[in-house]
Amino acid sequence: MLRTSSGSAGSDRSWNGCHGSGRGAWLGAGKMAVTGWLESLRTAEKTALLQDGRRKVHYLFPDGKEMAEEYDEKSGELLVRKWRVKSALGALGQWQIEVGEPALPGAGSPGPEFIKENNANPIFMRKDTKMNFQWRIRNLPYPKDVYSVCVDHKERCIVVRTTNKKYYKKFSIPDLDRHQLPLDESSLSFAHANCTLIISYQKPKEILVAEAELQKELKKVKTAHSSDGDCKTQ
Repeated sequence: MLRTSSGSAGSDRSWNGCHGSGRGAWLGAGKMAVTGWLESLRTAEKTALLQDGRRKVHYLFPDGKEMAEEYDEKSGELLVRKWRVKSALGALGQWQIEVGEPALPGAGSPGPEFIKENNANPIFMRKDTKMNFQWRIRNLPYPKDVYSVCVDHKERCIVVRTTNKKYYKKFSIPDLDRHQLPLDESSLSFAHANCTLIISYQKPKEILVAEAELQKELKKVKTAHSSDGDCKTQ
């Protein structure tokens, strides 16, 4: 059975259902958290570069964390978001992808056999639309009625499982955590086609407002073009 999890190590769940409420504590704090997250983005050092049809924005936060985003120049859709933090000794860590294509399976491995083997495994990635958070899990050949996708309010995550117990995964929505917004089961849906499970979560209005405000803020950042060399810090 393939089990993948973004939760804490060693957690054990019964097979039946997502459960728990834990929603009330998040309702009152949502608006304040939205404002707080936007303010942290406003005050971060930002650089922007227009390259290959993408607007690339780099954020440096006071605590040393870095965030990099890439937007489609024409549609404005978010294509990539990744994070990097320094180690306790100050060394730069690897970029951790939150949105966008994952690293190629087997990248850096010595032999093609390893790559071929891993390409058959399920590949999880997040690819948002304007109105939805969206995840795609490739290489899942089972019919749609085999899948169960639901919200676990207690652990604030989405749980994917199959009735044949061949696949299991849980993952959070960092955007909702940053804005301290509850998960809503009615916002969740999924489809299956071409061996790919597509999971969608409708963005709450608070997220849509925050994203619109961020785009206004990013318009204030001087944007360099790829021919200009390195972009300048705001």
